[in-house]
Amino acid sequence: MKIYTFKFTQKLPAGLDKAWEFFSSPFNLTKITPSLGFVITSDLSTEQKMYPGILISYTVAPLFGVKMNWLTEITHIEEKKYFVDEQRFGPFALWHHQHHFKEVPGGILMEDILNYAIPYGFIGKIVNKIIVQDKILDIFKIREQKIKEVFPDNV
Repeated sequence: MKIYTFKFTQKLPAGLDKAWEFFSSPFNLTKITPSLGFVITSDLSTEQKMYPGILISYTVAPLFGVKMNWLTEITHIEEKKYFVDEQRFGPFALWHHQHHFKEVPGGILMEDILNYAIPYGFIGKIVNKIIVQDKILDIFKIREQKIKEVFPDNV
C-alpha cells in the first residue's frame, strides 16, 4: 500500500484560544470544507467539543456529487497544541490527519500533516495520480480561503 503525505501551513491572525475554540468543534469542519458537501450525521450537539475517542460520522460527496459515509475518530488531543483524526470507515484505505497549532508573532501557525492511502493497489495509484491528489489539493486551497474569512486580518 502506497502512503501519500501532504503538509499544509497557514498563519492565522488570531489568538490561540480563539483558534482552538473554532477548530475543536466538529461542526466547524462544514464551514471550511464546503466543496466536499460535509454533513455531520452523528448525534452531537452543536456545542460538542472534540475529545480522544469521539467518533464523528459524516456524509461526503467528494467526486461527482456521489454521497459516501465517512466515520472518523479523534485519536489524540493535546489542548491548544494538536489533535489527530483517523478514518475508521470511508473512502480511503488510510486517513491520518494531524492538526498542529503554534503561537507565533502576530497569531497562530497552523500545520496540517495528512497521510492517506487509496485502496485497490495499482488502480488506486492511478486514481490518486489523476483524481485524488488534485482533489485534496483543491480542498485545502478552498479551506485556506474559508479560514481567511473566519479569521480576517485583525488579531
